[in-house]
Amino acid sequence: MNSTSDNRANLPYRACVGIALLNGKGKVFVGRRNDIGGDPAWQMPQGGVDSGESPQAAALRELREETGVRSVRVLAESREWLTYDYPPELQSRSFVKRFKGQRQKWFAMRFDGPESEIDLGWRHAEFDAWAWREMEDLPELIVAFKRPVYEAVVREFHHLARPVD
Repeated sequence: MNSTSDNRANLPYRACVGIALLNGKGKVFVGRRNDIGGDPAWQMPQGGVDSGESPQAAALRELREETGVRSVRVLAESREWLTYDYPPELQSRSFVKRFKGQRQKWFAMRFDGPESEIDLGWRHAEFDAWAWREMEDLPELIVAFKRPVYEAVVREFHHLARPVD
C-alpha cells in the first residue's frame, strides 16, 4: 500500500442521508446526475448531514433541495448506517480529499403530492432528469461503487414498494 492509500484509510466517512421516495404506485424516484461523464448515472436523492442536524431532518432538507418535494410521509429508517468508499478516480474532487467515503442513513418516504411539485431547477441542481423506477431495478442504475449500498436499501425497503390503496 502506498502512502496516499495509507492516508485515505485514516480519513473519516462523511455523514450523509439517502431517500427512497416512493409514489402511490410503489415506484421509486431516481434522478439522472448532471455531473458525471460517460454513461448516464441515476441515483436516489442523497446528501450530507449538517452539524447539529438529525438524520431525518437532513433527509427532508436534502429531498426538498434536490427535488422540490415537500409532500411526504416518512415510512421507515434504515436499521444501520451503510458505507461506501470513494473510488480513486474521484479523489481529485475537493470534498473527496477530506473523506474516505460516505456513511449513510436511509429513509423510505411516500410522496403524497402532485408530480408538478417535483422541481429540479434549483441553483445547484444535481439532476437534469428524473423518473419513477421499480425498486429492484435501482442497483443496476447506480455507479458501481455505490451498488452494495443500493442492494442493501432494496433488501430493507422492498416490502414498501407496493401500490397504495
